Amino acid sequence: MELIIFDTLGWIGAFFLLLAYAMVSFKKLGADSLAYQGLNVAASVLLAINTIYHGAFPSSFVNIVWTFIAVFAILSITRNHAKSAN
Repeated sequence: MELIIFDTLGWIGAFFLLLAYAMVSFKKLGADSLAYQGLNVAASVLLAINTIYHGAFPSSFVNIVWTFIAVFAILSITRNHAKSAN
């Protein structure tokens, strides 16, 4: 049962990552949108959980770094929106 849970989280993460990429590639979302970066955070966290569980540490590293990049992008976007509102 545990394996099914971690694999399901990984598949959901993979779907979110591909969805985010497709949405930016087809200009449905901007790379500087909160929706795109939010999908990146969700995807990378879920994929990190899955890869840590399976012991795929190089992939875990990539996904953890990806999470931090997306979080910092969200902070930058919200900071820029706050500046624009003033």
